[in-house]
Amino acid sequence: MARRKMARAANGAGSIRKKSQIKNGKTYTYYEGRCTIGYDPLTGKQIQKTITGKTEREVQQKLSKMQMDVDEGAYIEPSKQTLGEWLDMWLETYVAGSAKPYTEDSYRAVCENHIKPLLGNIKLAALSVPQIQQLYNKLVREKGLSAKTVKNIHGVLHRALNKAVQIGGIRHNPADACELPKVYQKEIVPLEEPQITAFLKAIRGHKYEHIYQVTLFTGLRQGEVLGLTWDCVDFEHYTLYINKQLQKSKKAGGAYQLVPTKNGKARLLTVAPSAMAVLRRQKSQQAQMQLLAGPVWENKDNLVFTNEQGGHLTHVTVYKNFKTIVHSLGLDTRFHDLRHTYAVSALESGDTIKTVQDNLGHASAAFTLNIYSHTTQKMRRESADRMESFIKSVSGGHL
Repeated sequence: MARRKMARAANGAGSIRKKSQIKNGKTYTYYEGRCTIGYDPLTGKQIQKTITGKTEREVQQKLSKMQMDVDEGAYIEPSKQTLGEWLDMWLETYVAGSAKPYTEDSYRAVCENHIKPLLGNIKLAALSVPQIQQLYNKLVREKGLSAKTVKNIHGVLHRALNKAVQIGGIRHNPADACELPKVYQKEIVPLEEPQITAFLKAIRGHKYEHIYQVTLFTGLRQGEVLGLTWDCVDFEHYTLYINKQLQKSKKAGGAYQLVPTKNGKARLLTVAPSAMAVLRRQKSQQAQMQLLAGPVWENKDNLVFTNEQGGHLTHVTVYKNFKTIVHSLGLDTRFHDLRHTYAVSALESGDTIKTVQDNLGHASAAFTLNIYSHTTQKMRRESADRMESFIKSVSGGHL
């Protein structure tokens, strides 16, 4: 009699069996379900996955979910990688070479110092929202990290897990549902006019006088000032082409290098004649430095601001000298506050938010408006006061 050929089971068809296991002389009962997730393209044999649980209902629920995913083509084979292994692969495959060197170093430091020590051994497919949330809570409560730092750590982990989702390693990103500590924006404290006058007087004759003046008069970031090159200074048209910044690698003993600006975009900045006059004096001063240095002079990047041998300046040296000066004036001003001072002065002088945004190199006018909202509120009040004066003048005070 001819043997009847069994019909080929559809993907997702599953069954549940009650099973028992003897362990240490005691019998344990559990339930096991099997689900067909596809067929081997070479042998044609079924590829089955096994699901176990304490109750038949638990297994049935898991099996139904898997069957639904298989039927909809949404089933993803659980990754056998640990989170630590995936982070290493993500850094080498998707970050190295595509991100700025400083960004790549930052990502690596975050993974090695904060994520992998606590979560690195967990299977990528098993990583849960509570586990990630506990990491963030611990970083704040036990490690004492700031809310902003934890937010940055979350950004790295979230980006790595998003890529795992995109390539089918996991179904969803568990970092999506985590609660982050609230980041409070630091109060902007620009220098007032009397303080600006005192500061300009205090830096007179200082070896970094021109750096501080250019920063105050243009609003450039510290890295952009230190990375400014002479080919980007147009004395004829009073413009600066800001297309790079000087940045130090976060690796131990990392070198300084010129990299793209913070947002990766170049901008053309039209500056005041006084700022250009400072740069002309800097060019003359640098020529004198080159004569004194003689054959040891080497300014291979054509930097505007250098040390006595033509090499780049370091952020920390410029910053420490700045702090010494402001402390002598009884101020607790940060170097970045020179940039804030420029922005506030520009707004109060009548520049539009859009103009200030473009000059500062912010990604959007909304970002600029958010940072300097207190200044725009003051401008609105002054506008209302001017309108009140106008109304009184035209109405003869009879309203």
